[in-house]
This record gives sequence, C-alpha cells and structure tokens, in this order.
Amino acid sequence: MKRRTLLSLLFGTALLLGCATTEAPEPSKPATVPQPKKIRIGLALGGGAAKGFAHIGVIKMLEANGIKVDVVTGTSAGSVVGALYASGINGFELQEKAFALDESQIRDVSLLSGGLVKGQKLQDYVNTLVKNQTMEKFPKPFAAVATNLDTGERMVFGSGNTGQAVRASSSIPGVFEPVTIAGKRYIDGGVVSPVPVDAARQLGADLVIAVDISSKAANGKPNSMVGNVNQAIIIMGQKLGEQEMTRADLVVRPKVGKIGAADFDQKNVAILEGEKAMLALMPELKRKLAEKQK
Repeated sequence: MKRRTLLSLLFGTALLLGCATTEAPEPSKPATVPQPKKIRIGLALGGGAAKGFAHIGVIKMLEANGIKVDVVTGTSAGSVVGALYASGINGFELQEKAFALDESQIRDVSLLSGGLVKGQKLQDYVNTLVKNQTMEKFPKPFAAVATNLDTGERMVFGSGNTGQAVRASSSIPGVFEPVTIAGKRYIDGGVVSPVPVDAARQLGADLVIAVDISSKAANGKPNSMVGNVNQAIIIMGQKLGEQEMTRADLVVRPKVGKIGAADFDQKNVAILEGEKAMLALMPELKRKLAEKQK
C-alpha cells in the first residue's frame, strides 16, 4: 500500500512538472553607452595679406586629423581663404588654387584714386571660385568681418554676395579703395576684429580655433604715408586682437613673421608653417574637445 502511494505521488509530481510552463527569461537589454555631446567647432581666420596662405596649412592639418569644422569666419586674407573653404573647397584643393594664383588675378590699380587697388578683381576671383554662391548657400556657415568706415563699427557679413563681402573685409586702408555696400562704406575688418573669434561664437561655435597671422609693431620710424598707416593699423590690431583672442579656446600662431604683406612667392613657406603650427597643437585641441564632450 505504501509502495502504491509512493508511486502515485511520484507520478503526480512528474505530471505536474511536465504540464508546468516555464517562462523564458527576458532578453537582457544592451548597456546604454552615453553618446558624446556634439560640439560645434568654429575656425576664425585672421588677416595678414600674403601670410594668409598659412590658413591653408592649418585647414589641411585639421582635415588630416579628422577634425570637422562646422562654422568659419574670416577677416581680410582670412575671409578669402575662409569663404573658399566654407563653400566646399577642401585643404588640398585650396593649396592647388594657391599655387595657381597669380597676383595679377586679384590686383587692379585705379589711377583715379591715386593708385589704390579697386578690389573688383578680387571680388570676381572669389565669386568665380565659389561658383557665384551667396554665403547663405554654403555647406558651412560663413561670415566675413569688415569695418564701417563712417561709424567704426564692426560689420559681420553672413549672407549675400560672397566676393563683395570678402572685398570689403580685405580693403586695407591706404591700399584698397573703400567698398560701398547698401550705401555704406567699408574697409578692412582687421581695424576692429583682426581675428574674428566673436563672429564665430555668433555663428554658434562651442569651441573656437583662432588662427593669428598678424604682424607685430616693429621698432623704427615708417618712412612713407602707407608705412605710417600700416604701422597704426598694426598697433590697433595688436591691442584688439589680444582682447578678442582671449575668448578663443585655442590660438594657432604660424611662424610667418618674416613673410611680407606682398610676398606671394612665399606661399609654400606660409602653408608649411600653418601645417606645423596646427600639428603642434593637435594634442591640446583633442584634449579640449574631449573635455567639452563630457
């Protein structure tokens, strides 16, 4: 009897276990990996005439290291390079165009204005290379900084005729004729913003790389009217530039001090110095980017 009861109990237990439904465990969810914050990188390119070819070297090195620039601003020579870059021309293409550039393509002297450069050739040259795109059509937001000659106010051109804005930004007093836009006269942006860091912030940059190629005031007495004007602009630019560049996250200073304003034959040297200066600061740039992405 006891044996039959034991067998019945075992059989019933087996039957219950066989009929029981075992719930499958829920699939484990993959661990959520925090995504780094999107940091908008701004590139602020300063003025410096023929020294401006150094900007190309900086751009080439940024691209070689996978650093994607989101917004671009430029003053004077920086506005020329900046406009072309923001329009979609990469660093190596910029270098090719620089080597192909002849100074006569962008220089048109007007005898009626006492031998000043008109700037129309520069305007046409830029518009040709950007395929006549207006600034607001560029793949990267871009702004050229100029100075209102009548009020002394900074003007940030971020839309409209690209070549005309670059021409205004590049109109060095005493060398270029002022440019009239919408009834107002404009001259070189370096008078008020030698390296346009603040303009890059206005375009939404979280991290600004400033490229300073400006000349430093030299001891000695200039011996011409143009020399006096140039020295005055350099002195003003130094003070203003120092203040504005404190608001940049990284300041790149290519060693182009020995290249003169009109030394277009030194473009290869300027480009190389831009590459070297940016490469030297690449670890610091990557560290600052990582900090902001936390």
